[in-house]
Amino acid sequence: MVRPIRTASWSAGLLAVLVAVVVASAALGAVRIEPLVVVMAILNRVVVPSGLTFGSSTLPVLGVGITAPTLQYSTVFAFDVPATHQIIVTDIRLPRIALAATVGFSLAAAGTVMQGFFRNPLADPSIIGVSSGAAAGAVAAIAFPALIPFGGLHLSAFVGALGTAFLVYSIATEGGRTPVATLLLAGIAIQAFLGAMISYMLVHSGDDLRQAVIWMMGHLSNSTWSDVRFALPVTLVGVAVLLTYTREMNVLLLGEEDAHHLGVDVERTKLLLLALASIVTAAGVAVAGVIGFVGLVVPHIMRLLVGPDHRILLPTSALAGASFLVATDTIARLGTLSFPFGLEVSTPIVPVGIITAALGAPFFLFLLTRREVHSV
Repeated sequence: MVRPIRTASWSAGLLAVLVAVVVASAALGAVRIEPLVVVMAILNRVVVPSGLTFGSSTLPVLGVGITAPTLQYSTVFAFDVPATHQIIVTDIRLPRIALAATVGFSLAAAGTVMQGFFRNPLADPSIIGVSSGAAAGAVAAIAFPALIPFGGLHLSAFVGALGTAFLVYSIATEGGRTPVATLLLAGIAIQAFLGAMISYMLVHSGDDLRQAVIWMMGHLSNSTWSDVRFALPVTLVGVAVLLTYTREMNVLLLGEEDAHHLGVDVERTKLLLLALASIVTAAGVAVAGVIGFVGLVVPHIMRLLVGPDHRILLPTSALAGASFLVATDTIARLGTLSFPFGLEVSTPIVPVGIITAALGAPFFLFLLTRREVHSV
């Protein structure tokens, strides 16, 4: 009974932090908006029907007008928000914030699973080449769009990520067993090969070089609600399924032989964890590019706070990752940092991947000097 209460308490606290970070991020920008106005603008777009009205409309089909039924609703919330502020919050800032939260959620959750899977504190979502596969697919779609039959940068990156994960798993599996060490080495080799292919495509990308390089740095600029609709369902379903395997993750920390004696189907569980973590990673990387250190540092911080039990660690890491990426992306897009006493520091507007690396690497080194990075 203690564990569910502890999990709920941590999750509720981190969810409150995420809401506060989202509101603060939406309030900041070239046009500063009061947090209360931000909350009202967001609530105005919440679809909670309070009344339904049936009607009809005429739709042109092959030049012929066809009458079709329509359904109109009135929402519960109708706060008086200036039209300009409503557009800025819900149409410009909120899609980017929602995408940052989704990507941070996915990368931190996948990083937690990978560190437990490999029993290695240095593991992150890109360890088996998923990020490199996504980058190869995206760069190919940017530099050589005619060669991508299914089209679309997001879909190309997603397919490249999953294809790479499947290739690495196939290479590492022999006789129905997939040794973790072989899987890791295969991932490193495939990453090196894909790195060479990406470099070759960048050299021949011509005028598309800048777009490809910015994508590989990890960015959330020009985010739209369609990007969120692409990544969010995959992320939520993938993490929800991973939460049902938290007991198996805990048992695997004891070693594969002990896990087998405790009734865990080791190879099947490893395949499912690897597949789900790869899918969740691919969903995030496909829409935001390669964003480093979220899946490495955030699980470490949460492990120090809540312990190694994945039943608590996985949901809390995912929520913390969402808050972390929203906060770092706010720094990336603002161009200025405000401090008390009126002090402001100008910062270049850069892709968020640069900010996460600039903050994550020193913090990780700090943990190393404090000897706070342990085996999982």
